[in-house]
Amino acid sequence: MAGDESNSATSGAIPMGSLLAYHARGNPDLPAVTLNGLTTSYAELEARSNRKARQLAALGVGEGDIVTVAVPKGVEYYETIFAIWKLGATPNNVSPNLPAHELKAIVDLARPRLVIGSEAIRDASPDFMACGTPPGDEFSADPLEVKVPPVWKIQTSGGSTGRPKLIVDKQPGLQDPNKAPMGQLPGESMLNPGPMYHNTPFVMSFGRLFSGGHVIEMEKFDALAALELIDRYKVNWVSFVPTMMSRIWRLPEEVRNRYDVSSLRMVLHMGSVCPPWLKEAWIDWVGPDAVVEIYGGTELFGVTAITGREWLEHRGSVGKPVGESEMRIFDEDGRECAPGEVGEIYFLSPAGTGSDYIGAEAKSRDGWRSYGDLGYVDADGYLYIADRRTDMIVSGGANIFPAEVEAALDEHPDVQSSIVIGLPDSDLGQRAHAIVQVAENAREHTDDDALRAFLAERLVRYKIPRSFEFTDENLRDDAGKARRSKLRDERIASAT
Repeated sequence: MAGDESNSATSGAIPMGSLLAYHARGNPDLPAVTLNGLTTSYAELEARSNRKARQLAALGVGEGDIVTVAVPKGVEYYETIFAIWKLGATPNNVSPNLPAHELKAIVDLARPRLVIGSEAIRDASPDFMACGTPPGDEFSADPLEVKVPPVWKIQTSGGSTGRPKLIVDKQPGLQDPNKAPMGQLPGESMLNPGPMYHNTPFVMSFGRLFSGGHVIEMEKFDALAALELIDRYKVNWVSFVPTMMSRIWRLPEEVRNRYDVSSLRMVLHMGSVCPPWLKEAWIDWVGPDAVVEIYGGTELFGVTAITGREWLEHRGSVGKPVGESEMRIFDEDGRECAPGEVGEIYFLSPAGTGSDYIGAEAKSRDGWRSYGDLGYVDADGYLYIADRRTDMIVSGGANIFPAEVEAALDEHPDVQSSIVIGLPDSDLGQRAHAIVQVAENAREHTDDDALRAFLAERLVRYKIPRSFEFTDENLRDDAGKARRSKLRDERIASAT
């Protein structure tokens, strides 16, 4: 299943910037991307990305450069990424909704040759182009000499230090046009409901185009619209986070049954824990062989996968390693844990694969690297997650690092200290909750709305806490440490 994923150089690999032309030669009208009922063919997307590449080259982008991309989902986004690859450069994907303050911290790490985004972030870099700026008539759509990027993508993540980090994929910009990632088949159609600055939607959508398939895009996820698109375009493959699955399942049964989802060959889910009742509901609906869960990270230290049929025999598991990576569970002393014993999960990637950080260091042990999660294996070698990166909050499939939110909160002149924790949420899985200690004379004018407005200038919206509480107590000890688990458990117990 997932073992057919390939971004590495093989005998059949060609530059990523050449893949649109490769598939257009066989069928110029082959559908590439559909959004809001409008379909762009491979030939059209090739021509548009050629013009965009020449536009970027005129701004100085060349082989080996980094381009930070804060462009909304749409055809312009796809043509921009392919244009960057054509020039031998590397896209650094970020949310198009980032405030300039947050983007500037990423730019300082990436040192891109160019930043492309909305006018609101122009001040983040002196080398800037506004998205929505079409190439002029002087830029030809003719083929150009395509180069190979030394690195095919750089993703961005928050970090446990409260500062962003860059995740640099080690693979060059080469791909076999006859191979597709993670259970996809060449030429199939897929629905992409997720944001492109998240790794899985990016990898799966471009993997779909690399192998001659059709991407049906959604500007923003909507449960009813997702079913309509699956039915209308006879979608074969889709990736969801559990929040999306829950919102679809919570539609009235008569509404769900109005749409034909029999074309779905695979429903891949990841990003956060899927409640067993929800997983069983989807297995019953689309079949046990169609539901696949993966566990891993953008860093690609290693990935596990499990089908619905396997899950029914190993309830709660996230599967076994796929591909060539190996997995072990170590205790705090570096001893390998026995089956059933909880420890930290480590992976060993094949030489030359995985990712490197800029702005952080991976946790490692003798070459084995960890995402920071705790878990155990059963007697058959199936992995179970005991805790996902203890401090990290997974809300609607998006990762929120408390230290990053706390750092922004603590910039407020009236905030003396803050702790951000994740509380259970029936829709999102978890929601960010902020416990805030404010100055004694500031409580009357520093409320939830004031803090939300303050954070909106510093954080993308999904990172802003959904709830606040205020306290006069010290939240940290003299060493600056906080007992997050205690604070979280007390609030969960109180709510119960």
